[in-house]
Amino acid sequence: MKFCIEKNYRNNENLRASFNRLAEKTFGLNFENWYQNGFWKDNYIPYSVVIDGEVVSNVSVNTCNMNYKGEIVNLIQLGTIMTDNGHRGKGYARALMEEIMRDYEGKVDGIYLFANDSVLEFYPKFGFREAKEYQYSKEVIISDECKAEMVPLKGKSDFDRIVEILEKTGQNAQLYMVDNTGLYMFYLSQFMTENLFFIADCRSYAIAEIEDDTLILHTIIGDGTVDEVIKAFGSQVKKVILCFTPKDAIGFEKSELHEEDTTFFVKGKFFENSCHDEFMMQEITHA
Repeated sequence: MKFCIEKNYRNNENLRASFNRLAEKTFGLNFENWYQNGFWKDNYIPYSVVIDGEVVSNVSVNTCNMNYKGEIVNLIQLGTIMTDNGHRGKGYARALMEEIMRDYEGKVDGIYLFANDSVLEFYPKFGFREAKEYQYSKEVIISDECKAEMVPLKGKSDFDRIVEILEKTGQNAQLYMVDNTGLYMFYLSQFMTENLFFIADCRSYAIAEIEDDTLILHTIIGDGTVDEVIKAFGSQVKKVILCFTPKDAIGFEKSELHEEDTTFFVKGKFFENSCHDEFMMQEITHA
């Protein structure tokens, strides 16, 4: 059956609606609110097989430039990888991967993705290798009361404010994404509207979740130290799990990260040069 590959069509209402239908059916996700809020920009580029006007297979390119130890690294992350059940086994995903490799291989510092267990043999065909990530955590004793003030994200003015903060403020992490506020806002404008906190004592923001006595810290926006931010969440916190790599890991336990049904695949010179470094990609930037 004849098919064509369409790219970067976010302003095409019919194709965007078809893409959303497939994403809803595959992952239970819909990108329309993200688009309507203005966060779907050129950083997120769907590559889709289209048959009779319908998106039947997709691999999206996310430009995910990273600040790594103070240097900017040009990376892309592949995500929203999906094929309609009725069109599997026809080589569409391979055709999309080949097209993406033609467009990006050798032109960026690295390419990475997170694959589920059913496709682990697919990506090595394109030169990807499995890689490890490392997560940092520690037990804490805090005597202070909670001073972290939740900043609710209720609508466009709130969203615009955090976009400005993300664009103008560095993060206190060894590795963090830059020049792509849209991917941060995919989470903050939909699933994490009550997970932004301001810590006045160090004039920093934190994106965090609290589960029972565990603080899950996704990132620190500003110069506040990890320990200052942790302390601000008060005495209910007994354990801290970082979903980013701290600049200073002293006092933290390091463990190899194992996520169910998820394997980290990489290729390119950045990952070759850093293969002995023990970091994790920020969880909030997973596409």
